[in-house]
Amino acid sequence: MATLRQLKIKTGTSNRVLKELRSYEKEVKDEAAKTADMKEKGADPYDLKQQENVLAESRMMIPDCLKRLEASLADLKATLEEVKECNQEGSEIAEAERTISELEPLFRTA
Repeated sequence: MATLRQLKIKTGTSNRVLKELRSYEKEVKDEAAKTADMKEKGADPYDLKQQENVLAESRMMIPDCLKRLEASLADLKATLEEVKECNQEGSEIAEAERTISELEPLFRTA
């Protein structure tokens, strides 16, 4: 039986992974701009290679975050259903529903 406490924890986990994903997306954008700037200025080939490696590592983290976020979302939905079936009430339910509605568009396919 799922409790409101478990629901709150799973909601927090989903929010944390989403924040991490956004952080990596921002990092990729910043590192790509830095790499382009280095190419423009004719930076040392070794430094440029190192910067490209940093960019590649950042890009590799995004699919991992998406996978963890999808698993977290599925777990959150299942816990929310259990809480609703037990007729429990609390602000945690509204927070979980808000998080789900924020995350679902990320996984809709056209």
